[in-house]
Amino acid sequence: MMMRRVSLLLLLIAGPLIALGQDHIFSQFYNAPIYLNPALTGQFEGDMRFNALYRNQWSGLASDYAYMSASGDLNLHNMNSGIGLIFNRSSEGTAYLVKNNIAASYSYIIDGDDFTLSFGLQAGITNQKLNWDKLVFGDQIDIGSGYLPGSISGAERPSVDSRFYLDANAGTNLVFGKFMMGLAAHHLNRPDESISGFQAKLPVRISGNLSYKLTLIPDQYDRDGSYIIPSIVAYKQQNVSSYSAGLQYKYAGINAGIWYRNDGNANGNDAIVFSVIFDIFNRRTNGEKFRLGISHDATTSKINYSNTGGTSEIGVGYEKYYKNSSSGGRANGLRCYDFY
Repeated sequence: MMMRRVSLLLLLIAGPLIALGQDHIFSQFYNAPIYLNPALTGQFEGDMRFNALYRNQWSGLASDYAYMSASGDLNLHNMNSGIGLIFNRSSEGTAYLVKNNIAASYSYIIDGDDFTLSFGLQAGITNQKLNWDKLVFGDQIDIGSGYLPGSISGAERPSVDSRFYLDANAGTNLVFGKFMMGLAAHHLNRPDESISGFQAKLPVRISGNLSYKLTLIPDQYDRDGSYIIPSIVAYKQQNVSSYSAGLQYKYAGINAGIWYRNDGNANGNDAIVFSVIFDIFNRRTNGEKFRLGISHDATTSKINYSNTGGTSEIGVGYEKYYKNSSSGGRANGLRCYDFY
C-alpha cells in the first residue's frame, strides 16, 4: 500500500515534466472550434461568437491539471472571411507549470453549390513559466513515509524559469454534402520552449476530424431536425498519438453524445466520454443562441477511475447577428457548425 502511494506521488511529480512538449486535448473539441482548427474561424450562424471551455483533469488526484480555452470571432460575410482571437491556458502539477497563449486567427471561406471550403491561419505568443519552489525531487522522498515536508532538494535551480515564444498554426476544412472533414497543423515553426537551458523544440501537432450527418426525419427544418452524427478526431504529436470516436444524437436544441478515446500507446484505452449540450434561444429569429456543454471522462486506462475521479469539462458559447444585420439566411446549408 505504501509503495502504491509513493508510485502515485511520483506520477504527480513527473507527469507534467513527461508531458512537456505535448498539447492538451479537449473532449468537447466541438466547443473549442478555433483551438481544433483555425479554418473554423468565423464558421457559425451569426455575426459574432464567443466560446469558453474549461477542463479539470483527474480531479481525484491531489494535484492541479486544469486547462481552458476562450475565443471570440466574427463572421465577415461580405469578405468571405472570419477573424478572431483565442486565449489558452494550462496549469499542471499544483500550478508549477503554467502556459499562457494568445493568438489571432483568420480564415478564408469558399462557398460552392455543394461544398464549403475554408483555409485558416493562426499566429500568437506563448509564455511558459515554472514555479521551481513547488517541485519535488527524489531526495525529498522517503521510500517508507513518502514526501518529507520542509525538506530542501539539492537539485540545481535553473537560471531561467520563464520563456516567451512565437507560435504558428494552420488548417483547412471542407463540408461536402453530409460530410465534414478537416486537417490542422499546430506549432509549424517548432518553437523552442525550453526553460532548462537545453533546446527543446515543440513538436508539430497534427489533427484530423471527420463527421457524417445522418438525417433521421427527412424534409424537416434543420433546427427542428433529428440527426445521428458519428465522428472521429485523431491527433499525432511526435511519438504520441490518440483518437476519439463516437456519435451524437442531435434533436432541436439538445445534443447528447458518447465517445471512446484511445491514447494509441502502450496504456491502451484511455476513457469513455459522456456529453450533453443544450442550445438555448436557438429558435430566435435574430440567430441568437446560448450554448451550455457538459462532459465527463470515465478513465479506463491503468490509472483507473477510482484513483483519478475522471475528468470533467464545462463549455459555454454565445452567438448572434448584429441588430439590423443583412447577413441572416445567407448560409447555403453546408455549414460545419451543423455537425455539432
